[in-house]
Amino acid sequence: MPLAPLLDATEFPETDQDLLATASKAYGHVLNAWAAIGNSPGLFSTYLPFVRQLNGPGKLEPRIKEFVAVRIAVLMHCRYTASHRCTAALANGATEQELAAVAIGDYSGFTERERLALQLTDEMTTELPTRNRMDSRSGLSAQLGQAAQALFDPGALVELTMSVGLWNAMTRFHRVMDIDLDMPEPPAAVDSAL
Repeated sequence: MPLAPLLDATEFPETDQDLLATASKAYGHVLNAWAAIGNSPGLFSTYLPFVRQLNGPGKLEPRIKEFVAVRIAVLMHCRYTASHRCTAALANGATEQELAAVAIGDYSGFTERERLALQLTDEMTTELPTRNRMDSRSGLSAQLGQAAQALFDPGALVELTMSVGLWNAMTRFHRVMDIDLDMPEPPAAVDSAL
């Protein structure tokens, strides 16, 4: 049972109704995460444009954005996020084998940019919370930070780190809210890693 009630479309605050109507057309229904977010008036109207902007076309390859989100979903043991991000990744050309490799942290078959982005994802998600400022002002290892600066231009680096931050926040939200799936189950290899 979700931590907060899931609203149906008629229960959303007036401030969110226009965007909700437009967004729901893409899926044919109100997504469960949106239904939880709707409990805070105006939050949905801030959240969705930001997520769309960050996940949309930009300096960072869409594949990397999807792999980052899937990896974080696995690290945070969040089936809801894994379901959504695997569905999106598969629709955008990723293979189940690639998603399985991301899930277990085997980056050997990926491009240099994809590998580094996934390594940065792992470090930001699992090590940054335990690394104090005396050890690293940024929270990253010096070697990884330098490699990221060398491989990604500033715009791509901002999108990458913002994507890692967003999906760390969203997976925690999805998991703590205990939101039921509203999209296909993640591929078996990803699901088993959760």
